[in-house]
Formats: sequence, structure tokens, C-alpha cells
Amino acid sequence: MPGAPQPPSLHLPDPVTDLSASRAGNQVTLTWTMPKRDTDKLLLKGKVRVRVCRKASSAGPCFPAASLQFAPVADAAFTDTLPDALASGEPSTLSYFVELPNDKGRSAGLSNEASTLAGQAPAAVDGLSAEMRKDGVLLKWTPEQGANESTVIRLERKLLTPGKKKPQRGPLTAPAEPLERTLLVPPGSQRGEAIDRDIHFGESYEYRVQRVAELTVNGHKLELAGPLSAPVRIDAEHLFPPDVPSGLAAVAAAGGNGAGPAIDLSWQPDTGADLAGYIVYRREGDGGWQRISPAQPVVGPGYRDPQVQPNHTYVYAVSAIDQEGHESARSAEAQETVPGP
Repeated sequence: MPGAPQPPSLHLPDPVTDLSASRAGNQVTLTWTMPKRDTDKLLLKGKVRVRVCRKASSAGPCFPAASLQFAPVADAAFTDTLPDALASGEPSTLSYFVELPNDKGRSAGLSNEASTLAGQAPAAVDGLSAEMRKDGVLLKWTPEQGANESTVIRLERKLLTPGKKKPQRGPLTAPAEPLERTLLVPPGSQRGEAIDRDIHFGESYEYRVQRVAELTVNGHKLELAGPLSAPVRIDAEHLFPPDVPSGLAAVAAAGGNGAGPAIDLSWQPDTGADLAGYIVYRREGDGGWQRISPAQPVVGPGYRDPQVQPNHTYVYAVSAIDQEGHESARSAEAQETVPGP
């Protein structure tokens, strides 16, 4: 049946609503999501034109920054290199908008406002290095002399080996490690180093660092970030043995009921999560050390040595070993003499 006449479609793409801006050095990166439909609820076809504009003051015009094209529903991005006038001087608010015109140059309006700061950015971070330690990755860089107390160090970490390990399943399984992570060094820390303890051995990571000034402009808290440093990569290999056992004590036990004499050993337990057990060593006089515990590590912090002779003096030491076979140094020695019959 013929229906009532419908107004012609203007083919105006829906405005962007999730525009965001982040600055690093003299570059501002914009990200947003392209719409799926136009204002008449019709699916967009083909690439959509995008106009990007930059506004340096609330009363000033929005100057064109770029003319681009993206497919509908695409994750769009654009990096704007600031002119010298905006990349220097005192901090001030800088706003960005994107507009999606149709074939006749008409649009449904500007996107949401994405704000950042113009002005002189903090200095770049130099001399970044990464070093593997038992308790995490130690990052070092050249500290800035006379740095502002409001300036923080931001660490950008990227996981380079996603999916390397077989995923675990179960209700108590730890969540998957994020591909990217941001870490902050508190303001006022001028030592030029930080340690990332939240790493997983067997993975590879890439780090980049930048200085970030946290400022309040026109009543709004904004960040003014310096350029990202050159990346450094590190393989988080577990090369560190457990802690050396402590508190070793040796006590002779007299034989009885058909059993011969023995020496009982005890020591403080190691709390390492990857501990496999302990290895017990013994020597007599000026002789060399001999392993007297079984091939499998001793599980608990104690051991009985029955292979002793009356009136003999024995010297003992204990080491710890982890699941990957890394063995610690031997503990402090403990000496005991087996009494005669």
C-alpha cells in the first residue's frame, strides 16, 4: 500500500561522542569510535569524512588540523604535531573536536570536547635501563636536576609474550596479565629508579618512561606529559636461588632399643613460594663436603643423620633449592660430637 510521503534523508553521520586526547611531548593523540548509522538510523556505507579542528582559547575559532576518512564503526586515531607557539610557554587549555560532514559538507554537529594542555612540556627521560632482580624489574634513568615537586614519572609497560603460557582454568585461577599497564612513581622522588614487583617470570616486557606535570588550569586538573623515552626490553628470567637457610643447629641423639646414635639437624624454614626443599651436607675434619641427604630435596626444615660413629665430630651445612634447580649457598656451619658408648 502506498504510504505517507517521507522527508528525504540528509545522510548526516551521527556525531562522535567518545573523543579523547592525550599529549606526549609536542604531539597530541586523538582517539574515537566512528558511528554506525546516520541521524536517520540508516547504516553508513563506505568511508566517512572526518574533519579535525583545534581550539586554543575558549573565545577563539577552531582551526582545522586534519581532513581524514574512516570506515563506519572503526577505531579511529590521529596524531597532531603542535606548532612551536602551542608547544612552548605557559600551560593553557587546548581543545579538540571532530566533525563528520556528508557529501555536501553538512554535519550533525561537533563531537564532544577533548581537552589537553598547550605549553612547555616536561623534559624527556634519558638513560632508561632495565635490570632483573629477585624481587622484580629494576628501572633506572637519569634524574632531572631541580625537578618540580608536582612532576611524576609514568612508566608504560607492555607485555611482549601474550598467550605464551597455557591458560589455567578453575575458580581460583588468577586473572590473565594485562597486555599494557601504567605505573606511577610518586612525585618528589628524584632517585631516578623504581622497581616493578608485579611481574611474572618467563615473560618479556617493554618499558617506556615519561615525565608528567599535574597542573590545575581554569579550575580543571589536567596533565602535561613529556615525550616518551626510547623503549627498553627485558626477559623476566628466574635466575635467582632461594635465600640461604639460617639457624642451623645439630644435636646428638643417643641410641637405644636397638637403634644406633644419630645427629638431629634443624633450621629455620624458607618462605619462598617456589621452594622445592633442602640439601644437607656433611664433612669430617679437614675433609671435603659430601651430600648426605637423598636425591630428592628434604621437604621440611629438619633431618636426622644416622650414619655417625661414637666419639666422632661432624660439621654440617644446609642449602635451599627451588623448583627450577637453583641452589642457594650453604648455610653457616653447625658442629656436633657423637658421645661414646
